[in-house]
Amino acid sequence: MSSQTAISQGNVPALPNGSAAAAILSAAILSAGIGSLALALFTIVADQSATAKNLLSIYKPTGALSGVSTLAILVWFVVWAVLEWCWRGRNLSLKRINTIAFILLVLSLLATFPLLGDLL
Repeated sequence: MSSQTAISQGNVPALPNGSAAAAILSAAILSAGIGSLALALFTIVADQSATAKNLLSIYKPTGALSGVSTLAILVWFVVWAVLEWCWRGRNLSLKRINTIAFILLVLSLLATFPLLGDLL
């Protein structure tokens, strides 16, 4: 049976590297969701606080965006490394992790929407 046939019948084939690949994928996916939420939260903080805006202005021509994006990328990488280390060798539910990451992404998009972001 080909892998395409197995997928169409609802049988998802195992990942080539087993639980190690699942841990890496899960950590990458969830950390992306957390990183996007961090980006949204840092953006809101920079917009609401003049002190935060000044602290986050790493490169003056771009303003606080330089610090906001730098911090969000650092959060993303650190969370990815920590999750991958913690989940090493564990069998994880990719469906549940994908769902959580998608929810975090939607929350981050809503938080950066001007009308909703101003309420926070």
